[in-house]
Amino acid sequence: MLTGLSIRDVVLIEALDLEFANGLGVLTGETGAGKSILLDALGLALGARADSGLVRAGADKAQVTASFDAPANVVALLGENDIEIDVGEPLLIRRSVKADGGSKAFINDQPCSAALLRDVGASLVEIHGQHDDRGLLNPRGHRALLDAFGRCDTATVAANFTSWHEAKVRLDIAREALENAARDQEWLEHAVAELAAFNPQPGEEEELAGERSDMQKGERIAEDLKAVLESFDGPKSGLALIRSAARKLDRLADAHPLLAEALTSLDRAVIEASEAEDKLNAAARAIEYEPARLDEIEERLFELRALARKHNVAPDGIIALQERLTAQLQSIEAGGEGLALLEAEVAAKHAAYVTSATALSETRRVSAAKLDAAVKVELAPLKLDAAQFQTAVEQLPEDRWAASGMDRVEFLISTNPGAPFAPLAKIASGGELSRFILALKVALAEEGGAATIIFDEIDRGVGGAVAAAIGERLARLATRTQLLAVTHSPQVAAKGKAHYFIAKSSQGTVTRTGVTLLDAEARRQEIARMLSGAEVTDEARAQAERLLETV
Repeated sequence: MLTGLSIRDVVLIEALDLEFANGLGVLTGETGAGKSILLDALGLALGARADSGLVRAGADKAQVTASFDAPANVVALLGENDIEIDVGEPLLIRRSVKADGGSKAFINDQPCSAALLRDVGASLVEIHGQHDDRGLLNPRGHRALLDAFGRCDTATVAANFTSWHEAKVRLDIAREALENAARDQEWLEHAVAELAAFNPQPGEEEELAGERSDMQKGERIAEDLKAVLESFDGPKSGLALIRSAARKLDRLADAHPLLAEALTSLDRAVIEASEAEDKLNAAARAIEYEPARLDEIEERLFELRALARKHNVAPDGIIALQERLTAQLQSIEAGGEGLALLEAEVAAKHAAYVTSATALSETRRVSAAKLDAAVKVELAPLKLDAAQFQTAVEQLPEDRWAASGMDRVEFLISTNPGAPFAPLAKIASGGELSRFILALKVALAEEGGAATIIFDEIDRGVGGAVAAAIGERLARLATRTQLLAVTHSPQVAAKGKAHYFIAKSSQGTVTRTGVTLLDAEARRQEIARMLSGAEVTDEARAQAERLLETV
């Protein structure tokens, strides 16, 4: 239920705070006073398109905050979208739109998308606008209206339809794949044999490339080491010359102490040079590469890359390709066994869909009879005693079955006894159509899911006893749910539990719209104004009093 509405800088409304109670609330005022602005503001909070034209002239942004008693289904919906709220906790929806475009939405101060806001809004408030009859005249929406009225379970049918069609898609893909594969069987056999003979290994390309790189690096180092080791070989190498110098010095070492020290240094040099030579030889043996192994690696690597290019895959994808081609060949060799399983699956899921859709169709027919009876009750007070209403439920051919079921639903009327039934738009006159629409909306609303229902001038074009009948029906409906009605009819206004007066005022060049909750005397005066027009007469006041007394 809508409990409060706070509006800031929306068109002509500078600042407005309203509180709402259960039952029937009526909103009245002169034409152009701003009733539509109020509904536009509420629509903004419920996820309507954020139009920067709603921003009051001179303001940076428009903002609307709506508070609700959150029903359990809305709490569950919010929970699915990671917005936690306890049952019984007030639900606050805040929406703003900037003058230069762009909008933000929050639910209990948590940001949310416009899509979620629309889903939540649809569960909280149902608005019947001045031109909703256009939608009711379109048969495309009749099935959904009937399902809502009858609380028909369409989820099972939708799930079965999706499952059935997914199985059909898999079957079609398998058939096409089998047909294509069968045409390419010879090529497949060759490709699978070639890949099996090559026997690719996981990560082989990276491993081969790394080993090749290491061996090529070792080849270069070995060549450099060879040049270094040549410095140690032969009679004229550095080490040989040092050893010769040491032998000669050994004979002279006793001649002077410095010669002995020099001999000691030469001996150390010979030892260290010898150790260096040993380490160089050991290093050369350690990094020695096998040219034959390098050729082997390069040959394998080049074959792997050539095979990948041949099949237009990355080298790492060779194994997956082998598995895929092998599976295709096996499916061909297995014949139609796989297809038979898929065909059986499709048949089973088709049967499940038919079973659930048939049950849904029967529920719709039962609901259609109840809706016809509910509308019939509403027609007599609206002076349509001779008219009849019928909800036609027709099974569609299989190629038109859908997630919504196998039915076509359309609302039909007959305005005179014995006259054939036909669509609303083709039979009813303007006045009849308005009353038919009202009867249908009242009947549908009594079984509606929204906690708050708003009727925007549903009584336009009628008066007298018909308007009184409309007021009575709205008042009756308001005993089950919160109902707000924008009206120009005094008969309807008199049935309200709460009466809001919408007026426009001007100060210089600034025009503002305000809303006032009327007390008993102000309400009598407003209804008298609605009855008399520009000048409120005593007769009008007396008539207003009589209308209020009948409530």
